[in-house]
Amino acid sequence: MNKFTNSLVSETSPYLLQHAHNPVNWFAWNDETLKKAKQEDKMILVSIGYSACHWCHVMEHDCFEDEEVAALMNEHFINVKIDREERPDIDQVYMTAVQLMTKHGGWPLNCFTLPDGRPIYGGTYFPKDRWMQILRSLANLFKQDRNKAEEYAGELTNGLLRAEMLVSNSNATELNIDTIHKSIRNWKTLLDNEEGGMDKAPKFPLPNNYVFLLRYAHLFNDYDLMKQVHLTLRKMAYGGIYDQLEGGFARYSVDAFWKVPHFEKMLYDNAQLISLYSEAFQQSKEPLYKQVVDETISFIEANWSNNFGGYFSALDADSEGVEGKYYVWTKEELHKLLDEKTFEIFCKYYNINEIGYWEDENYILVRKESEKEIAMQLQISESDLKEIISESKTKLLDLRNKRVKPGLDDKTLCSWNALMLKSYADAYKVFAKQDYLHKALKLAAFIKTKMKNGEGLFHSFKNDVVKINAFLEDYAFTIEAYISLYEVSGAGEWLLEAKHLTDYVLQHFYDKQSGFFFFTSGEDAELIVRKVEISDNVIPASNSQMARNLFRLHKHFYLPKYNDMAQNMCAKLGEEISHYGSGYSNWAILQLEYQLPFKELAITGKEAVKYLFELNKQYLPNVVFAVSNEQSELPLLKDRFVDGKTLIYVCENNACNLPLESVSDF
Repeated sequence: MNKFTNSLVSETSPYLLQHAHNPVNWFAWNDETLKKAKQEDKMILVSIGYSACHWCHVMEHDCFEDEEVAALMNEHFINVKIDREERPDIDQVYMTAVQLMTKHGGWPLNCFTLPDGRPIYGGTYFPKDRWMQILRSLANLFKQDRNKAEEYAGELTNGLLRAEMLVSNSNATELNIDTIHKSIRNWKTLLDNEEGGMDKAPKFPLPNNYVFLLRYAHLFNDYDLMKQVHLTLRKMAYGGIYDQLEGGFARYSVDAFWKVPHFEKMLYDNAQLISLYSEAFQQSKEPLYKQVVDETISFIEANWSNNFGGYFSALDADSEGVEGKYYVWTKEELHKLLDEKTFEIFCKYYNINEIGYWEDENYILVRKESEKEIAMQLQISESDLKEIISESKTKLLDLRNKRVKPGLDDKTLCSWNALMLKSYADAYKVFAKQDYLHKALKLAAFIKTKMKNGEGLFHSFKNDVVKINAFLEDYAFTIEAYISLYEVSGAGEWLLEAKHLTDYVLQHFYDKQSGFFFFTSGEDAELIVRKVEISDNVIPASNSQMARNLFRLHKHFYLPKYNDMAQNMCAKLGEEISHYGSGYSNWAILQLEYQLPFKELAITGKEAVKYLFELNKQYLPNVVFAVSNEQSELPLLKDRFVDGKTLIYVCENNACNLPLESVSDF
């Protein structure tokens, strides 16, 4: 029997439910809660986190489970707990506020506001003593010097509004390939040429960064940069950030060596990394990349399938209250599990030595050398080595599956599932496994049916219940995924659905003044500012993805309006791209598509899909594909079907060469 229960007990978010039995009288963010704050004239604590967040758990234990702390919070504040994954719109607003105050951000995010939601103070993790000091200080300020509190809130809100105006007021410049070259020159000075990635710790995978760098290196024959990209991909796949037993990546490594992960696993990272490693395989034919894709997809299917065709969100960093406990091994455990010879080989392969040592006699499985190198050193064949390692992994997994698993965040988010849909389309494009196409079509049907909200979309799904109007990121990634699915399958319904959703976004999200898109729909309840997201991060910015969608749809449908909008958006960010490429890498990909020759490939005839498979054995980043084995009214295919023939049309800006009748001709 729980001693305490608050209103979060009726929520569906795993993160909110984690706090449902705190002594803190938590409320969800809704109209009733905001009305309550005004009626009682109390400050609001907006406390934001997510279920897999380690330091969120620490602060809950240190502060929110403490009855002394809870009494102080309940007396003076309306306490609002928010799952940042359910409400990224609220998170963006108060994260920006805290960054303006403290110059940094992160989770847990704790922001104090006036009863009307305007922020006055905030930060991230606070230990108990400091937290109680802040609670008392703010309560006294609000009661004894209301004018000063109002002044703080006014200044900070004006700062938030000015930050948004920077987007609106930025001037478009002519698109120029020198912008990209300058960005690369700046970027190269920040790269780690020994371990890959950026030359700092912690290290995040940032998949979109490496998609851009891979394409740039390929298109401009930059051998050194290509070498750097493949170094990064290999080091990540060898590192502790990658689950060497089951597949799948953790969110980041705390060190510069990809060794010690922050052990939480997120769907959005893994989906994007499947796409990245698929594309890198297409360019290089490196077998390691195929292994990573296969294993990561297997991990996702085994752990995150929601039985409706969609996927859950995350696995926690902790199990039994200890970070990483599920994933690490002692030598004693390994010795008991493996015979002497196998143990020695396993230790060599996964560095059960000073390289793999973590803490408290625990080791993280990491690789440093290829199978060929290790087999030569051990004087055994590669095939024997692979068999020994495979059998050992099976034994370790059998034992690990008996451990207490990390907590599962079992909500299904539209945007993250759209990234997963694209990853299946990308993997199918490169590896031609029918199961990947089957999964992609099943997931697309799930989004189209289960997450539909009238003409639009919902953001969150759990237990066959949908809620929260979709945000721009949901639309941007779903449109991208539908286009990708069409281009690998030839099923025109998905291209038409992508255009339908795009027109919906233009109606409900577009800001004519800035030329960008708001993160929230015009039909949603207003926050203190309406954010415009332009900077790429662990996930590309919703605006950069919408710009890329508009560009691709223009290529498919010949829509100059779409093209002009995308070009204008990209042109406003030339300075940012040149100075801070890693924060604008998705925009930089669009710049490459505008600045270099870009082809439309239309394939028609009964062998169209077969021809597509053959073409996709090549690395062709600057193209769109239109495919059909029959007559089609889609603009790129219209009037191009010839009975009894399969033809390839190579077009650029709606002007096509004479059709080719074989892949070898192409």
